[in-house]
Amino acid sequence: MIRNVMIGALAVAVVGTGIWGYQQKNEKDQLAQTAENMYERAYHDLSFHIDQIEDELGKTLAMNSQRQLSPALADVWRVTSLAEKSLAELPVQGLNMEDTEKYLYKIADFTYRTSVRDLNEDPLTDKEYATLEQLYDQSASIRQSMRETQAMMMNADMPWLAERERDEEEPAEYSFAGHFERMNKSVQGFSEVEWGATDSSIRNLNGELKEALSGREKISKEDAKQKALDLLQLGKGATVQVDDASDAIEYPAYSLVVDDPENKANYNMDMSVEGGEPIWFMQSRKIDKQTIGLNDAVKEAEAFLERANKLNMELVDSTQYNNMAVLEFAYVEEGIRIYPDSITIEVALDDGDIVSYVGRGHIIHHQDNWNIQSPSVTKEEAQAMINPHIDVMEDHIAIIENDINEDVLVYEFYGTKDNDTYRIFINAQNGDEEKVERMKDTEPDYGV
Repeated sequence: MIRNVMIGALAVAVVGTGIWGYQQKNEKDQLAQTAENMYERAYHDLSFHIDQIEDELGKTLAMNSQRQLSPALADVWRVTSLAEKSLAELPVQGLNMEDTEKYLYKIADFTYRTSVRDLNEDPLTDKEYATLEQLYDQSASIRQSMRETQAMMMNADMPWLAERERDEEEPAEYSFAGHFERMNKSVQGFSEVEWGATDSSIRNLNGELKEALSGREKISKEDAKQKALDLLQLGKGATVQVDDASDAIEYPAYSLVVDDPENKANYNMDMSVEGGEPIWFMQSRKIDKQTIGLNDAVKEAEAFLERANKLNMELVDSTQYNNMAVLEFAYVEEGIRIYPDSITIEVALDDGDIVSYVGRGHIIHHQDNWNIQSPSVTKEEAQAMINPHIDVMEDHIAIIENDINEDVLVYEFYGTKDNDTYRIFINAQNGDEEKVERMKDTEPDYGV
């Protein structure tokens, strides 16, 4: 009798395990398909935008009207920015794509800076026109590389997820990685482009990080491991693998992979050798149903910043996407928000985990004394420059970076019109409208 009961219980357990295993596999397959679709979309978007870059650059060469040229150059900037975004969404982070990324950035920067100036008063120089011709020729080379990769994708049954998990030591000649690396090498082979007056001011975030970190006390791999564990406050059994980061990064850094079996999660993190600063990290796991609100998420983020010794950081923006809170913090000095000195944190709303951190802006821009000048325009004068249809609800004084990466003292106004909220920055020295941003609402959960 007891034997029969035990056999029955065992059978139930086996069936239950089988059902659970099937559910887990089904859930994993759904997540994998979602990721695969995302990579497919990003790649086809990238191909489309690369085609557009060539077309738009070709149009600028045929134009003889300064009135038409400015919006045409702005279109090149817009499309190139979209291409950068699509490239960043593909699983090619382990590849050396720095030359391609830098090249796209320089096209965007060159065309934007050229488009915003008054071309009637300050028309394109011969050198700038020659630059456009070079960019047009070189964009055709990139487009050809993309076409070859697209043809390979159509003829090969190789999902993007398999590419992401491919052993780095495996031959990559006929893989997506091989095609992207050849594209990067073709960019390296381009003749040096004369970027004109914009060249000295083109942003190099890796270089800026290198300069900001240079001279700080170096940490060992063991120090980096302990720092990561202290920051993340993981459960027992967490393991950390520490390696030297890619040579493509200009500053010395460690690349960390943290496995947290107790919470069924893992993290990827970059930490600087000089200063032991976390540059960024991201947790990889499925986020379950929301159990905490934005206020609790903010408290978790503030506690993390305190552990990381990031002091005088104030919440300046918060948005909810599905079951995650996206929080932006800016450094505050004497009541003035320093927006370039910022940190972005994402908090899971199922358990309050810090699932993402980006600290580049804080590392590059942080200083103990900003030596801020007094405004030349009063708050009332600045507010008078705002569209009268906007109802102003809140104001601050702040420092922002303008579109050419210059620090500007501004009045920051939050206002509403109908159902929309706007953030408007008015220059505190001359009253010019520097930026207008439409604030994002909380996104609905499309997964339910």
